[in-house]
This record gives sequence, structure tokens and C-alpha cells, in this order.
Amino acid sequence: MPSEFRGVPGDVADRRFAIVISRYNETITQRLLSGAIATLRAHGVADEAIDVAWVPGAWEIPLVADRLARSRSYAAVICLGAVIRGETTHDQHINRQVSLSIGRTAIETGVPVLFGLLTCQSLEQAIQRAGGNVGNKGSECAEAALEMASLLARLPR
Repeated sequence: MPSEFRGVPGDVADRRFAIVISRYNETITQRLLSGAIATLRAHGVADEAIDVAWVPGAWEIPLVADRLARSRSYAAVICLGAVIRGETTHDQHINRQVSLSIGRTAIETGVPVLFGLLTCQSLEQAIQRAGGNVGNKGSECAEAALEMASLLARLPR
């Protein structure tokens, strides 16, 4: 029988978690934050073990996420934001760079850095993904952070 590794979200409740969140589109990102914190709490993570860093916009998320991941103080860093398509391609450039940067930080540090950035075509889509009928992507991101932190703790070094 092959060996199998799986993360168990509840077994890292004693670890610290960081959330980097964009103030831009705050009516949406606040909902993502609420979902993420509720999920962490539901799995036994104490409020004192959750640090939230607010940044001006999605573009600034990678720098702060990188600093937090490199501190080695956190089991995972959850990145939350909402980039909504406008009349230009500005959103595509932001989304591409943010995703590449946080992915690179995760690989370079070995710390899970979760992509909870909504990349929506409209405000309605963002609302639906921030607690509407499509669920709460902040909550889903926190769930993935818990699972990844647990999985990495179980894997051989």
C-alpha cells in the first residue's frame, strides 16, 4: 500500500496565521476577511494567533505577504483582495503580477501563501464570491491554509 499524506485542518490550531488584505474594494474584502477569520476560529485558531495586515490595494499584497512568510512566524499567509475589471486591462496586469509573486514567495519560503484574490468581471460577481450564492472565497482560502499547514507538517523534510 502506498504512503498517503493529507492535511487535517484542525491539527494546526496552535499555530499562527497571517492575513494580508486589500482596503481597495473594502466592502468586498471585509466580507472575505470575515469568512477567513470565522473559518480559522471554527478550526480552533484563537484570535490572538491571527494577525491581519491591511494594504492599500491588491498590488501591495505580495510585498507584505513575502515579509510575513519570511518571518517564519506563521503556518500560512492568506492573501485576500478583490480586483474587478474596469474599462481597461489594468486588472489583468495586477492579477498576473500578484498571483506570480505570491506563488514565488510560497515556493521560496516553503510557507503556504494562499491566493484569495477575487478576479471578477463585475461587482455582482465579487459580491457572489464574498458570501453570496457562490460561497465565501475568504473562508475557502482559510480552509486551504489550514490544510496546507497541516500537510507540510506531515511531509518529510
